[in-house]
Amino acid sequence: QVQLVESGGGLVQAGGSLRLSCAASGSIGGINVMGWYRQAPGKQRELVAELTSGGNRNYADSVKGRFTISRDNAKNSVYLQMNSLKPEDTAVYYCKTFLPLTGRTYWGQGTQVTVSS
Repeated sequence: QVQLVESGGGLVQAGGSLRLSCAASGSIGGINVMGWYRQAPGKQRELVAELTSGGNRNYADSVKGRFTISRDNAKNSVYLQMNSLKPEDTAVYYCKTFLPLTGRTYWGQGTQVTVSS
């Protein structure tokens, strides 16, 4: 069983920065995709950024140039550096891990990010 634990959310003013962290416990293997999604009130959960174990990155258009995803494979961890935050970035951010060899997906419990104007 894989468990994901996020940290790093909080309240920040517009233009500020936050860094989210997600650590996976349990075996996620050498082939996986780790990423971040977010869900704002009244909206569907959406992809923010994802990073494969092979190093391929994918970002939502709304965060390109502002957010950077990175990972530490030795620690089974993924990070999201968020700069130039905007009020519309306010959401609960979820860490996700997908294991293509098993088809299984795991989610973290979510961490709140609030950007004040």
